[in-house]
Amino acid sequence: MQQQREPSASESYFWPSVLAIVLHVLVFGMLFVSFAFTPELPPAKPIVQATLYQLKSKSQATTQTNQKIAGEAKKSAARQTEVEQMEQKKIEQEAVKAAEQKKEEAAQKAEEAKKADEAKKADEAKKADEAKKADDAKKAEAKKAEEKQLADIAKKKAEDEAKKAAEEEAKKAAAEEAKKKIVEDAKKKAAEDAKKKAEAEEAKKKAAADAAKKKAQEAARKSAEDKKAQALADLLSDTPQRQQALADEQGDEVAGSFDDLIRARAAEGWARPPSARKGMTVVLQIGMLPDGTVTSVSVAKSSGDGPFDASAVAAVKNIGRLTEMQGMKPSDFAPYRSFKMTFTPEDLAL
Repeated sequence: MQQQREPSASESYFWPSVLAIVLHVLVFGMLFVSFAFTPELPPAKPIVQATLYQLKSKSQATTQTNQKIAGEAKKSAARQTEVEQMEQKKIEQEAVKAAEQKKEEAAQKAEEAKKADEAKKADEAKKADEAKKADDAKKAEAKKAEEKQLADIAKKKAEDEAKKAAEEEAKKAAAEEAKKKIVEDAKKKAAEDAKKKAEAEEAKKKAAADAAKKKAQEAARKSAEDKKAQALADLLSDTPQRQQALADEQGDEVAGSFDDLIRARAAEGWARPPSARKGMTVVLQIGMLPDGTVTSVSVAKSSGDGPFDASAVAAVKNIGRLTEMQGMKPSDFAPYRSFKMTFTPEDLAL
């Protein structure tokens, strides 16, 4: 079903305005015609009423009376004429006044028509202005809607880009995390391997220390047995030179055994520095008490590598006390009160 278009405000006022203008034109035309065809009034004529009397005999008194009557009649006729003229003038003035009134009414109507036309034009202009404003508002609304649509598109695009960037960042972070995890796993594995290696080295050092300890104990036992045998030989021998030579030989053997014990115990607490290399040699000055307690350790001759020298000093200090040295004769312990020992990475890595 086709929808009928409603007439606009200007179209609804068009035909009534045209009809009003036509009616005003007809009224002005009729007034003009009525003024043009109005017949002129004839001039007023004096009305004289006189009565003539034919007298066969006229006396002076009669003549005077007749003259007096005629004069009165003349005055009366003049007054009547004057009244008629005044009436005629009054009628003419009223006609002029009526014409002027009609003219004023026509002018007033024309003015009203003009004002109505101006009001109509003003109303049409106002409506046109309102229509223009409405159209401008509609255009502004459409422009605003278009800008909003463009803003929404830009916002969505920015959100998509931000989302894409976030996804890329998340992927990158995941890759970094995976890489970091791999590195941490590798470090953890390396630490575990190092720990296992250290434990193996520790076990090796402990085994070496136990072997050295056992060897030292065996040497001490053998030394004690040798001392007993030597004492017995001294009793049986009558040569002082031979007794002194046997004592020196036994002392050197005991000294070698305790050197090995000191190296083994130092190896147990040694932490190998990264700079330690094969072939380095450091000479330490060591002080001990008769009960086997280490009292002082210092570098007598450096290897040229400070970290290795410090690690060797710390390893000997960590020995603390050698209980195996208890019970030694003062003459046997005398060399260990203050003595020098040479250490290499190979000695400390038993």
